Amino acid sequence: MPVVFRDAGYRFHFFSNEGDPREPVHIHVTRDGLDAKLWLYPEVEIAYNSGFNARIQRWLIAVVEARKQEIEDAWNDHFA
Repeated sequence: MPVVFRDAGYRFHFFSNEGDPREPVHIHVTRDGLDAKLWLYPEVEIAYNSGFNARIQRWLIAVVEARKQEIEDAWNDHFA
């Protein structure tokens, strides 16, 4: 599971096996046993959330929006 980056104790990553056919570009975020998945397109949004409160969800969206290109580049490099 490639880790793209860490921020404030949160791990932003994706899985090497992202479905068949492969799912669109997204990122998983984990911390302390909690997990969320965010789609990057057409806009950054939470696909699912398992435990993060609304404030953290808004923060996760902001982080992913700010680093969207970095995430997409890592995804494309990994799956190329």
